[in-house]
Amino acid sequence: MRDLLFKNLTSTDKKRRIIASYETSDNQGVHSVIRRHFIYVIKEINNFNMQKPKSYLQVIRERNTNEMREKFYCRVKGSIFAIHGMKLYLVRYANSLRVDLSIVPLNAIEYRV
Repeated sequence: MRDLLFKNLTSTDKKRRIIASYETSDNQGVHSVIRRHFIYVIKEINNFNMQKPKSYLQVIRERNTNEMREKFYCRVKGSIFAIHGMKLYLVRYANSLRVDLSIVPLNAIEYRV
């Protein structure tokens, strides 16, 4: 069984967008939950000498053999400059991925024919 949920939120001035997905599945005795978030913010820049903010990467992996669980988390933050017409924009983004895996107890597994 697999469940998917998507969210696409855009601000009224179109300068901020949040896209999120949430997926759960049970496959061969493993329950997995996957969350993805993408956030984008656009800002017009008047100062052409502005330096771009530094990028950021974070990766965390956690494993618990006693509880038969595993977690993975990755987040990337950064920015890019974009030109549209005669205007300069700074596009800042933050993307994250979270994966949770766990063993499904045998009595909770449904067998469907």
